[in-house]
Amino acid sequence: MKWSTLLGAALVCASAAVPLHPALAQQEPAVPKVMTIVVPFPPGGSNDVFARVLAERLSARLHNSVIVENRPGAGGSIGADYVSRAAKDGSVLMLSSSSFTTNAAVQPKLQYDVVKSFTPVAMLASSPMALVVSKESQYANLKSLLEAGRKESGKITYGSAGVGSINQMASEILASEDKSTFMHVPYKGMGPAMNDLAANRVDFIIASFTSISAMLKADRVRVLGVTSVKRSPFYPDVGTVGEALPGYSAELWWGMLGPAGMQPALVKKLNADIRAIVNDEKMRQMFALESAVPSDLDAAQFGELVANDSKKWKQVAQDRHITVD
Repeated sequence: MKWSTLLGAALVCASAAVPLHPALAQQEPAVPKVMTIVVPFPPGGSNDVFARVLAERLSARLHNSVIVENRPGAGGSIGADYVSRAAKDGSVLMLSSSSFTTNAAVQPKLQYDVVKSFTPVAMLASSPMALVVSKESQYANLKSLLEAGRKESGKITYGSAGVGSINQMASEILASEDKSTFMHVPYKGMGPAMNDLAANRVDFIIASFTSISAMLKADRVRVLGVTSVKRSPFYPDVGTVGEALPGYSAELWWGMLGPAGMQPALVKKLNADIRAIVNDEKMRQMFALESAVPSDLDAAQFGELVANDSKKWKQVAQDRHITVD
């Protein structure tokens, strides 16, 4: 046998004995050269701000082009419907918030299902809301407010950004769990709602810290409690609503979703990339402006959160007879 033949056989055997490097054995999922992040709300809000910062960093990380497109309307359902029908290759994603599930709970005629029509990709961050009253309010603490709600049906009023908003749903959970009755006063946005609260024309509002920050700095409102399970690291001296009403919680979240049927390997990659980005120190500082903390949930855990939220808010809408025709 020729020496060259023996050498070739030896090399074949050697190569067969050495396993392939994992990176070579499993090919990286294809990332679209152009990705669009749909924000189902107008420019300027927290969803839009987060999307634009994330798009820039995701583009640098993936070496592609990531653009942000606002598709507002119908409480976010116009943009969500568009994404539910998009290509499943990751070229179109949506950055939305917990209002994604509250809005769907009160709109029975939607063409999509928040669980079945989407692929949860990554949760960005979460934040408690605050239950606030006017600085001039007669209610010095949460206990006195709840007692009034139990004693006099419909006397206590609360404001919100509209029917199906997270503000309304969080307030209705409070009423339900405390066996209180509050009167809902819907507004077209949080601006006018907060103005009426500061003027003591409504008794309380449950809202994001961003929505109340201006009034809080001007010393025109007081925080009676935060809606998270645990106290906020940004307001450790403020008790939770659950401390007065055990079991109560309602938190804001922001997250990325795509249409149903996305490739699991691509979802896993995007989840890892987004988690790395949101846990960066500069991103933490940006989230801190919203009193939010970055998430470390994987895609499956985020999907479980969305499913649980959807079930929770649907039950609230049914029990409290909340609907948008």
